[in-house]
Amino acid sequence: MPKIAMIGAGSVVFTQQFLNDLLQVEALQGVELCLMSPTLSKLEKIRDWAERACGKNDFQANITITTDRKAALQDADYVINTMKIGGSVESLDREIPLRYGVNQAIGDSIGPGGVFRAARTVPIVLELVHDMEKLSPEALLLNYSNPMAMVCAAIGHNSQIHFSGMCHGIQTTLGLIAAFTDTPKGEIEYHCAGINHMAWFLEIHHKGVDLYPLLRENIEKPAYYLSDKVRCETMRHFGYMMTESSEHLSEYLPWFRKRADLLAEFFSTESFGRTAGKVNSEEGKRLFQNPIDLLDHEDGSLNPRSDEFCSHIIEAMETGKKFRFNGNIINQGYIENLPEGACVEVPIVVENGVLTPQKVGSLPAQLAALNLTNINMQMLGAEAVVKGDPELLFAAVAMDPLTQAVCSLAETRNMVCDMIEAQKQFLPQFEGKSLKRLPKIIVPAGTEPVETPIDPALAISHRIAKLFS
Repeated sequence: MPKIAMIGAGSVVFTQQFLNDLLQVEALQGVELCLMSPTLSKLEKIRDWAERACGKNDFQANITITTDRKAALQDADYVINTMKIGGSVESLDREIPLRYGVNQAIGDSIGPGGVFRAARTVPIVLELVHDMEKLSPEALLLNYSNPMAMVCAAIGHNSQIHFSGMCHGIQTTLGLIAAFTDTPKGEIEYHCAGINHMAWFLEIHHKGVDLYPLLRENIEKPAYYLSDKVRCETMRHFGYMMTESSEHLSEYLPWFRKRADLLAEFFSTESFGRTAGKVNSEEGKRLFQNPIDLLDHEDGSLNPRSDEFCSHIIEAMETGKKFRFNGNIINQGYIENLPEGACVEVPIVVENGVLTPQKVGSLPAQLAALNLTNINMQMLGAEAVVKGDPELLFAAVAMDPLTQAVCSLAETRNMVCDMIEAQKQFLPQFEGKSLKRLPKIIVPAGTEPVETPIDPALAISHRIAKLFS
């Protein structure tokens, strides 16, 4: 029977969901489940719940817990990574940028928050994959840690292990499309590709009928539009539905969060999408200081198996069954008009124990252009974190579309300086390196500019301007 190592298993929500699904796969009877986290007390509670679930549902599994990552990885066949590093400073990912006017809804995947989450997370993930190279070199890593694109880019460019980055944006968006078109979710046929949190439903059909005309018609209706304003507005202008909620999507584009009137328009209630910089930070602090025990009173009953891809991938690997999902991998010609080496989200087929990414061809030009605004930041961010280069870290944040819409370069640099200083205990790769704050250049009154050559094309304009001055 296979060994499944779950790294970051102290994450109750993720771990319980995965166990809920895995304990319903008949082909995994007798599986070895090794749960690893730095916090033993959390692991004990999750193990106790899992053992209750096994007993209640007549499932055989050898469940062990450990705080030793290497012990968990030894001879593993599958590794599920959900680690999150620096929970005690996570609120600063939103609080500091908010001082500079950068209002992030969640701040875990792109923007200043996403880059600094990568700075804390990527070095530990790379330690994990290098351990895998020695202890379980043939294992498949399913990565759930955000920021997905930067984490996966770092893995793909620094290791040869088998991996896929996992997200549930496809499944949740299918639910939205099903509701907006009154179509059973399980009967929708789709083709989707792009980047994490901004993949595009290129085709959606039901029994051979194209659902896009109906979807486009319905999002013009106020009741539908109100349900997901930012995503509907983006689709109205660019033509396709994509895989992230209005709250998240509003962070990745420059049009929705840069002014108070836009926040009020697109987040008409006091939801976390509108006021996240304050509300999420305060809530996050409370939860980190006083974690809620979600398992104490649960008797081990299982919910219906979810459509989360994880258990279905492992089942297909173990049984030889065919399964198709969307995963995050390094682009090697899979999407022709996105950069080679970028992290892309494409269809992957599992068959006979092999994962085979599918070639998509080219995205519609406007969709590729939107993806590129995020890819520039993701690739710079991943490189900056791996190299421990504070100047590249600044450059990555400066490429963020929302930050560009709100901050000057000097403000962006000062914001990044503030964030490095506030989180330095979690950023050892930057120890001994500093990002220099640049003083503003004051030009005294009466200063004459240095003579410089004038472009011939501008010379006539200058002469005309002097005539009328």
